[in-house]
Amino acid sequence: MAVDGGSRLDHGTPAIALERVTKRFRTPGGSVYTAVRDLTLTVARGEFCAIVGPTGSGKSTTLSLISGLEAPSSGRVSVLGEPVAGVTRRAGYMFQTDAIFPWKNVLDNVATGPLYRGVRREEARRRARAWIARVGLAGFEDRYPYQLSGGMRKRVALAQSLINEPEILLMDEPFSALDVQTRTLMENELLDLWSQTSASVVFVTHDLEEAISLADRVVVFTAAPATLKRTYRIDLPRPRNVAEIRFDPRFTRLYEQVWGDLRAEVMIAYERTSRGTVA
Repeated sequence: MAVDGGSRLDHGTPAIALERVTKRFRTPGGSVYTAVRDLTLTVARGEFCAIVGPTGSGKSTTLSLISGLEAPSSGRVSVLGEPVAGVTRRAGYMFQTDAIFPWKNVLDNVATGPLYRGVRREEARRRARAWIARVGLAGFEDRYPYQLSGGMRKRVALAQSLINEPEILLMDEPFSALDVQTRTLMENELLDLWSQTSASVVFVTHDLEEAISLADRVVVFTAAPATLKRTYRIDLPRPRNVAEIRFDPRFTRLYEQVWGDLRAEVMIAYERTSRGTVA
């Protein structure tokens, strides 16, 4: 059973800390584009933090900085008290598009992480079978990705990430391509599995309802270059059913408050796009 978000948080050394981080990219035309500017953000151990912001506001870039896939142009990024220097093995990553191997069946996909970490094949497959069962896919071990529905592939990706027992789970709009019903099922599945771990989650989404339904805290980014506009503590009780929690009057109040901040940034980004300008 899930526990209350606040009671599981460790307020000692944060799981993630970005201190005055800026990230610039060189464009094909030779100019410099600033995706993130002077961003300071911390995520507590065991916290589920959702990031919302306009399209192109540096949300995915922030995940790349935390994971070590990108290095900051200035500032400091730390994970579990250690500076990030290259890709960290303490984080799991779920992308918007499926990152499972099309030439491997479900069992071999889920066993990939332990095998890469040096676990013996028999033990890796044993762990994989256990995780496949936990995400509701027992009996599908021999199926290949093309034989699975979109929701089933997301379950494989979730098992593939969690089997490695990551201390940090980075999720970049992982359910956006799913239909509404399947998406709701996967959101509840994620909450149930997360509640059984001590992992810190950073979840990027364009869906404000999804953010509020899942998170302990929602972070609003400004239009690019991204920086922190405001954070909101989500004081909805756990365990949560993401379909039912949206009928709670507190959910409606939170949505109105967060949307007031987010809408202003969305309009700024839209007007820039309409004018053909880039921040």
